[in-house]
Amino acid sequence: MAKRAVLGTLGDVDIRLLRVFVVVAECNGIAASELELNIGKSTISRHISDLEKRIGLRLCDRGPSGFNLTSEGRQVLDHTRQLLLQIDEFQSQIDSIQRNLKGTIRVGIFDQSSTNPNGRLHQAIAEFDEIAPDVAINILLDSPSALEAGVTSGALDLAVVPNYQPSSALRYRPLYTESMCLYCGQGHPLFGLSDAEVQDRDVDLSAYKYAGYGFNSPNMRAGHKLRVKRAAQVKDEEALALLIQSGRYLGYLADHVAVGLGAAQSVWPVLRDQTAYSVQFAAVVRKRPEPDRKTTAFLECLTSAHSPAD
Repeated sequence: MAKRAVLGTLGDVDIRLLRVFVVVAECNGIAASELELNIGKSTISRHISDLEKRIGLRLCDRGPSGFNLTSEGRQVLDHTRQLLLQIDEFQSQIDSIQRNLKGTIRVGIFDQSSTNPNGRLHQAIAEFDEIAPDVAINILLDSPSALEAGVTSGALDLAVVPNYQPSSALRYRPLYTESMCLYCGQGHPLFGLSDAEVQDRDVDLSAYKYAGYGFNSPNMRAGHKLRVKRAAQVKDEEALALLIQSGRYLGYLADHVAVGLGAAQSVWPVLRDQTAYSVQFAAVVRKRPEPDRKTTAFLECLTSAHSPAD
């Protein structure tokens, strides 16, 4: 490794890498930090290597013998903590000086959030635009784990995700729930059968093709619980709905999505008493640093929009 640092002007990428380094050091290892950062070990290792190249120092020894900070790594850790604290204080001070909220807020949502009647994100956006008309909104659609990783790393300010595997690095604000059930499409052998009829026939669900998400999610967990083997993998609910409507696959859909597809004509619930579950959606922000004013304002708008009617 070159000893001469290649780091010039400190940028957002460097700050993100330094934040990852702090978490890895505090967790005493890359594997131990995987859950905290909500990203894979290979990605974390690459981030650490990139940081080492950027500053021209070996920060830690990692391998079969374990994880240990080098002497340079311990010094960099101390300086990094001081730097991040100063950055957070600076951001808070500037934020408090500004009378009007400005800048850009980066929000992540899971793909079916906009179609859930319980999810009133559009109301929150309208309310936020009333109080912060000068703030631009960037919205990203992605998987729950990717969204949480984005909030943790600072790439996103806030996200709305299923609250099923909370990270200690994030704060969760409950918003609304979503009801899920296993469905099949017209033409499937189980279409039109009542729960009692399916049970009387002693149906083995694993005998049928199953379509599900290819990422860690409540959907994936529900499929594992049923002991079904995934024969088709998707990244969004529209693709999942298409596979179920084909009449060739079983798969989980939100009940409100099934209604939109013309339930009882297009899709049919299978063993609802056994397969149905509910998942709570929550807004997530980082614990450290504290969210800035515009993020806090958007979070309050989300909370207000989802509060029970008086």
